[in-house]
Amino acid sequence: MQVPVKDSDDIELFKSSYQHDLLLNKDNELKIIGSVKTSSKDRIDKIFMDKFLYNRLTDTALPHIAIFLNDVQRKKTKHKNKYGVNGTFLPGHFKAYTVKLNPLDGVYYCDIRPNMVSDPLLSQHIKTIDHFFYTDLWELLDRPSQTLKEVAIKD
Repeated sequence: MQVPVKDSDDIELFKSSYQHDLLLNKDNELKIIGSVKTSSKDRIDKIFMDKFLYNRLTDTALPHIAIFLNDVQRKKTKHKNKYGVNGTFLPGHFKAYTVKLNPLDGVYYCDIRPNMVSDPLLSQHIKTIDHFFYTDLWELLDRPSQTLKEVAIKD
């Protein structure tokens, strides 16, 4: 998509190119910007910054969501040719960005980790993917948004 960057007099100076995994629209309006990733490792920072910059550049509050398959990777074990699982989610980073930068409008996991349920702050902001499809998607689609004319979306 091409995001218009305007000056204080609302004059467009240039367009900034933004790439996203998921753009949801309804009734000719851009409603939700999403990132769909296999893991948050090395990616979570960018998602928070994308929301911050996009909403600042466009002077909107367009919802940004993140969907993750899981947050694990293989690890070697002491046994030859055996592998285990290591968690890669960085709860400190997630909490810092949520509290000090801006919370995302939805963070969803297909394979939620135990600390995402037991930690009060994490459980407030991270849900399972079914929660997105059954509840949040419909609420987010009803929020005010931008017309597709305002954001030139490339195919």
